[in-house]
Order: sequence, then C-alpha cells, then structure tokens
Amino acid sequence: MDIKQQVLEVFQQSAEALNAGKVAEISGIDRKEVDKAMAELKKEGAIVSPKRCYWTAAK
Repeated sequence: MDIKQQVLEVFQQSAEALNAGKVAEISGIDRKEVDKAMAELKKEGAIVSPKRCYWTAAK
C-alpha cells in the first residue's frame, strides 16, 4: 500500500479533523512524507479543510 493511501485511510477512520502532525503520529509515517501525500490528496479533492490547518476525508 502506498503512503498516500495510508494517509487517506487515517483520515477516513478518524471522527475528527486532523493536522499533518497528528496523521504522522497515528500512522507512524515520516512527517515530510505525510505532507507530500496530503498535498496530492488536496489536489485530488480527497481531503477537505473544515478549519485552518486541519483536514478530513471528503464525503
């Protein structure tokens, strides 16, 4: 499974919006890798931001 998919799964399984640091903590993936994956997910519209610096999976 690629990192982007793992990051997306963390968002999908979380009941609350998360920041990149929390995603890295939960998944055990390096923060820089999480940032890269989140940038791609944002472009694809797979994650959305309900408040500044926090993200959640798009419905």
